[in-house]
Amino acid sequence: MSLFEHPEFDGHEHVSHFYDAATGLRAIVAIHSSRKSVAGGGIRFFPYANSQDALCDVLRLSKGMTYKSALAGLPFGGGKSVIIGDPRTQKSEALLEAFGRCIERLGGKYICAEDMGVTPDDMVAISRTTSLVTGLPGKSGDTSPLTGYGVYRALRAAADRKLIRPLASAGILGFGNVGRNLAGHLRKDGVQLFVADINAENVRLAVDKYGATEVGLDQFFSLKVDAIAPCSIGAVLNDETVPLIQAFIICGGANNQLADVEKHGRMLFEKGVLFVPDYIANVGGLISGSAEVTGRSQTQTQQMVENIYDTCMKIFQLAEESSCSPLQAAEQLAVQILRKEASPYSGTSRS
Repeated sequence: MSLFEHPEFDGHEHVSHFYDAATGLRAIVAIHSSRKSVAGGGIRFFPYANSQDALCDVLRLSKGMTYKSALAGLPFGGGKSVIIGDPRTQKSEALLEAFGRCIERLGGKYICAEDMGVTPDDMVAISRTTSLVTGLPGKSGDTSPLTGYGVYRALRAAADRKLIRPLASAGILGFGNVGRNLAGHLRKDGVQLFVADINAENVRLAVDKYGATEVGLDQFFSLKVDAIAPCSIGAVLNDETVPLIQAFIICGGANNQLADVEKHGRMLFEKGVLFVPDYIANVGGLISGSAEVTGRSQTQTQQMVENIYDTCMKIFQLAEESSCSPLQAAEQLAVQILRKEASPYSGTSRS
């Protein structure tokens, strides 16, 4: 299949495939938009089944980054990179340095940051061969605390809109760094927590430290809770899981939660489930990671993450006024912002 005919291709400006024989590096970088002159987005190190799955993921993720930036008022376009492999067994400093050289070859159009399978220490290795990095220790560092807090703020907004009462119970799928930070905030509010994770150690931590109740992966989507928060891999909302959902709200830190955006977004809307678009809920990580590039203060960064609540409320209101889902309203608003920027007429957008 040609890139231009790929179902996830959406006017992406640039896509590169990189291979380094010495280290075994196989990577794809996608720049959806370099609005404001540069694209920003994380590096996902993941054992994809094949290169087509990796390409599909990087195309979707990079588009999401453009929308994240536009809706959050950040001066970046959207990009993303994926490294194909198991980070537990295939990651090496030499491989990360080779990846940095690949980023350098893109001529400054893409600034990379950490994502799944990549740590701040890994960013140090990458920074040896390119300066186009964020998330370094001592600077923005680990972005998961503000990602988790941003999801919490989005959940608060969704509860205020949908339940008109405080959140009482929530299920978290994936108890990595983002899930733990989210759980910490929810626990302070007295929310009853249920946790599912493929990693038994993560589940034990959730139970022992956060007072959560363990649930099996096969039970998670049928939980009778106020909200569920997917905080692991994408495409978990699909033909099998959506019919099982009994929660009122879905709001999590994972990217690309919907296996089919149009189909499964519509299914959730028709079920009366309030789905908070992931690129709004999890934008705290991008806000955090971009601070060192923009020179934004810690106070300003914190306030931008606090504002995720207001962004969600705006999207919910637009959805109600347009009789559509928040997912559709968010996309419409992002597209309006991007079209207005692209218009040759000051202060107006193309019709």
